[in-house]
Amino acid sequence: MTTAPFRTEHDVALSAEAERFLYEEANLLDEWRLPEWLDLFLPEGQYLVPSTDLPEGDPGRDLFLVQDDRFLLEQRIGSLMKRSAHAEYPHSRTRRMVTNVLAGQDKDGRLRVTANFAVFRMRGTAFDTYVGTYRHVLERDESGALRFLTRRSVLDLAALRPHGKVSIIL
Repeated sequence: MTTAPFRTEHDVALSAEAERFLYEEANLLDEWRLPEWLDLFLPEGQYLVPSTDLPEGDPGRDLFLVQDDRFLLEQRIGSLMKRSAHAEYPHSRTRRMVTNVLAGQDKDGRLRVTANFAVFRMRGTAFDTYVGTYRHVLERDESGALRFLTRRSVLDLAALRPHGKVSIIL
């Protein structure tokens, strides 16, 4: 798995399609429709959030804040949807901004998508902001719909202060 920034040639039509996909994904997450969001992943899909001190980290050898395969992602969502998930019950309110979406196709036919993001999380009197870059790898499923092979959220934060953790899906 390459961790260097994507170097795929930008394609306007693919970027527009990827942008719509990311907007729809943002709505699912902001509305806490996590089971539906999980359907955006291929069976071999993974959700990655590298540590803030090693944003280009390799999940095969480096420590990640989140490194979920499909099984772990299902467990995470199941937990977040339960009342016993004290960090997120009642659910935080979130608003996501996705910008500068660029997409291109690699030699294997996969879509390489980059985008900037800001996720605003409101919970009680706390207001947290997460800012970074998405570096996703998408493939089409048998119906032709885009699905995540790799969903990677690279934070621009130097540290997770004042919140200290990531309890929501970035």
